[in-house]
Amino acid sequence: MENNSEMKTNLTMLTDFYEITMANGYFTNGHRDTVVYFDMFFREIPDNGGYAIMAGVQQLVDYLENLKFTPEDLEYLRGCKIFSEEFIGYLRDFRFCCDVWSVPEGMPIFPGEPILTVRGPVIQAQFIETMILLTVNHQSLIATKANRICRAAQGRPVMEFGSRRAQGADGAILGARAAYIGGCCGTACTICDREYGVPALGTMAHSWIQLFDSELEAFRAYAREYPRNCTLLVDTYNVLKSGVPHAIQVFREEILPRGFRPGGIRIDSGDITYLSKKARKMLDDAGFPDCKICASNSLDEYIIRDMLMQGAKVDSFGVGERMITSSSHPVFGGVYKLSGVEGKDGVVTPKIKISENVSKITTPGFKKLWRLYDRSSGKALADVITLSDEVIDDTRPYEIFDPNFVWKRKTLTNFRAEDIRVQLFQNGRCLTRKQPLKELQSYCCEQVDTLWDEVKRFENPHKYYVDLSQKLWDVKSRLISEYSFGPNA
Repeated sequence: MENNSEMKTNLTMLTDFYEITMANGYFTNGHRDTVVYFDMFFREIPDNGGYAIMAGVQQLVDYLENLKFTPEDLEYLRGCKIFSEEFIGYLRDFRFCCDVWSVPEGMPIFPGEPILTVRGPVIQAQFIETMILLTVNHQSLIATKANRICRAAQGRPVMEFGSRRAQGADGAILGARAAYIGGCCGTACTICDREYGVPALGTMAHSWIQLFDSELEAFRAYAREYPRNCTLLVDTYNVLKSGVPHAIQVFREEILPRGFRPGGIRIDSGDITYLSKKARKMLDDAGFPDCKICASNSLDEYIIRDMLMQGAKVDSFGVGERMITSSSHPVFGGVYKLSGVEGKDGVVTPKIKISENVSKITTPGFKKLWRLYDRSSGKALADVITLSDEVIDDTRPYEIFDPNFVWKRKTLTNFRAEDIRVQLFQNGRCLTRKQPLKELQSYCCEQVDTLWDEVKRFENPHKYYVDLSQKLWDVKSRLISEYSFGPNA
């Protein structure tokens, strides 16, 4: 269960400075109480994959629940000498009062859809942009990479080993949390076990073996200390001529007499595919077919996939830098854009950002996000974004169409429609409970299983469609025409 003790640090000022300058400007220009809508969405799936994984929501909830300005914060802002005393007084009495909706952690997400929406006073909704993007972008990136790597392992356990390569403490701790949601069985990051309950795993480094006068002596000492689940690192000197033979000897002389079976060996260098095949035969011939082989050393989904295709006899994987940094695609490009302004009469005026780059044209208005599932197979067919007052009636045929190529249309029958976002906050009051990470990991696995295999390909995955309702498409088209060719152009 998460206890989140690190949130004792007040992170209110972890924001881009222009969020504060805009807040001051909104305050002095009569927009203190103007209600707006902001959407977070992303434009590109990491590694050219077929889907991403939503993560980081709980840390965002923790941040919003603790959002307040301390006397030190106010004194700093006063010292900037560009903010009015009235504005600083407003911040002193600040109380978060926004509504927030989000896709749940662990759910597959796709480009262009509003994975998170904030409704509230513009000063507040604008101010929290930085932390929303920081939190969701980072953990979604790592959860997505971890899910790819775990799928490549084809059911074999994958351990997150990347703390020493992560970008700072939060990168290590929260990255390990996200990797667990994505499918990892545990982490080398001890504090992540204490804080979040992600199982801490690990045995020895090469230095342990080097410290002793011989490899055999090092193995004996470790086996006597940890006989219950003894896993030995066998590549310090020579895997096949030294490491594995010494491990077999120690298993026989130290582990079996104590009433245990050997835990395993780990290979951290060399041609692991070749070495694992040879080591497997040696262990089997020695009477240890249950002894597991773990592989580590700069692995990723492609290397793991190729190793298994070539017959590697590996039972589990330890993956470090390429997971915790998502080094092949280290940026999750989520953005946060204004989508509507609510009048005093409650009517929402949709807002749009125009760009010559089609992918950067935003989708206006207050919206819902639906996922349509085939009732026969349970597979996800498409996502549909609608205006907030629309309901998709799944008892009747429903036509979907590509919003960029509107002649590409399909009528769905025998489907189930689900509004996949949940409300996290109402007028600043938290509505959600903290879920154990094991529940989030299981949920992620279940939701990924709803995707067709074609969407989950590593190369050239099938495009999963995110469509607009006809009503929303009409609104977007009208605004594009008005701003491109009308009096505001």
